Amino acid sequence: MNRPDLIHISPQEAADIIHSEPNLIFVDVRSEMEFLFIGHPVGSVNIPWIEEPDWEINPHFVRDIRRLILGGVICTEDSQCAPIILICRSGKRSAEAGQVLIDKGFSRVYNVNTGFEGDLNDHHQRSTLGGWRFDGLPWEQC
Repeated sequence: MNRPDLIHISPQEAADIIHSEPNLIFVDVRSEMEFLFIGHPVGSVNIPWIEEPDWEINPHFVRDIRRLILGGVICTEDSQCAPIILICRSGKRSAEAGQVLIDKGFSRVYNVNTGFEGDLNDHHQRSTLGGWRFDGLPWEQC
């Protein structure tokens, strides 16, 4: 059986899927400090892919995602499990985390390709070239 591919989408495409899929899981994979202090999309939950202070991969990431979908309780035969949208700062960490989920048997995994803040501009600043915040999508900060 072929594994599905990780699906890369824009922030606006992610927002559209969020509005059309009531069982969707929206996970911000940045560190807890990034999530809290830089801001995060409204409705997202934080499960870090890598975490401070050592910036090591979270060994419980897949387990924590499975917990979010109640061990598969919100899965159906047609769609297998609820779709999962992952976001990070620029789309790189979330792509890495998403591929691990695909490798572990998840089938509907999306990566927000420009992340929350987008890539760096020529002045080494984020949120000026793309990303969830740049696109004016709902976000909050603690």
